[in-house]
Amino acid sequence: MSAHVHDLVGIGIGPFGLGLAALADPLDDVDAVFLDQRDGFAWHPGMMLEGATIQVPFLADLVTMADPTSPYSFLSFLKDTGRLYSFYIRESFTPLRSEYDDYCRWVAAQLGTLRWRRRVVAVQEAGSGLLRVRAEVLGDGGAVLGTEEHLTRHVAVSVGTAPTMPPALSAAARTAAADPSAGPVVHSGDYLAARESLLESGAVTIVGSGQSAAEVYRDLIEEGSRRGTRVDWVTRSPRFFPMEYTKLSLEMTSPEYTDLFRSLSTERREALSRSQRALHKGISGDLVDDIHETLYRLSAGGREVPTTLLTETAVEGVRRAEDGWALTLRHGQLGTSAVHRTRAILAATGYAPRSLDLLDPLGDRLRRDEQGRPAPDRDYALDTAGQVHLLGTEEHTHGVTAPDLGFGPWRASRVLAQVTGREPYRCEQRIAFQTFGLPDGDQAPAAHRTLQEDLA
Repeated sequence: MSAHVHDLVGIGIGPFGLGLAALADPLDDVDAVFLDQRDGFAWHPGMMLEGATIQVPFLADLVTMADPTSPYSFLSFLKDTGRLYSFYIRESFTPLRSEYDDYCRWVAAQLGTLRWRRRVVAVQEAGSGLLRVRAEVLGDGGAVLGTEEHLTRHVAVSVGTAPTMPPALSAAARTAAADPSAGPVVHSGDYLAARESLLESGAVTIVGSGQSAAEVYRDLIEEGSRRGTRVDWVTRSPRFFPMEYTKLSLEMTSPEYTDLFRSLSTERREALSRSQRALHKGISGDLVDDIHETLYRLSAGGREVPTTLLTETAVEGVRRAEDGWALTLRHGQLGTSAVHRTRAILAATGYAPRSLDLLDPLGDRLRRDEQGRPAPDRDYALDTAGQVHLLGTEEHTHGVTAPDLGFGPWRASRVLAQVTGREPYRCEQRIAFQTFGLPDGDQAPAAHRTLQEDLA
């Protein structure tokens, strides 16, 4: 182990970890290194559908909301690649998904602080107020070539999320992996690799309610209609709801709303998170309309489109059938059940935070909530000493700002302020026109104070 001491070791190089690395790069008082077990940057490679866009404006890049002058901005990428004028003439705020991935790779290629093929296995106390980060060095195919250790004053964990399926679908996926003749059962994160096998199956059922489910359905229904492949879509949602994108709702991705959210009980936070899914887990309105337009076009002239769209419907069970899979469906409002047969299943069932067991050696110094989940403080410090920071998977403690790409630079700025003991990037405390919660005391307008006094 080298005796060299870093100021910061980042674990995980997704968009949030990469953004932190880009913002740390020009700071002379930050000695940082960032570790990831992958070969290089990749952002949802299984969902790089032709023409798909990200759901936030280009300003929600890795750095701009913290430092608009950064050489690592999306606009700098466009200028460097000769596409700035084309993007300007296009007159759309939302970059292509593949373009955003290219942008992140462009930033990663310029940073000398990134270390790929490093799988972090533990973060430990090293004495004298330092932390020790232990990592395995990986070779081709994931073979372990050796180990390395890094001493550091701070650790930032941004390991992101992993694909998840309900138990019934997960069991079916394991069966399909062991016996391919059963028919494919795949997560949307692996869609492109499985696309041809799904179409060749002759009957695909998509399970899920968000943007990924909608994009896969739109892609499959077009080609499926040509091949005679049936494409069905099942969702527990009461409707195919669009992502809410009104401006006063967008103000909820703000420091002020985060403060309100953190002031609530865990039970209330959970209820709010469920009710706010349309803020970041819905379908883009344009895509909802495009799906309807596609179905209308395909059905022109009385043609039958081999598809069924089912809302308010849960998958309660999955079993192997003679010709594929049998799904037990239950309608939430009617309370009735039915068996749906299909030859392939695409689970667009979302993602869940990855395990943080690499932090287990730190024991009781880590904050956890009543359910045992990591519970970072307001400035994303996960431990009592303020040395371990969590980025991007704190929705249960910080609300809708956690997964929002545009809020990533603000969060990274707060972490760098703790690392440096200063504020290298200005962190706005108020950005919303509205007030979350109620004003009180001397801060309340005079008319409001009079009302409070009358009520008292």
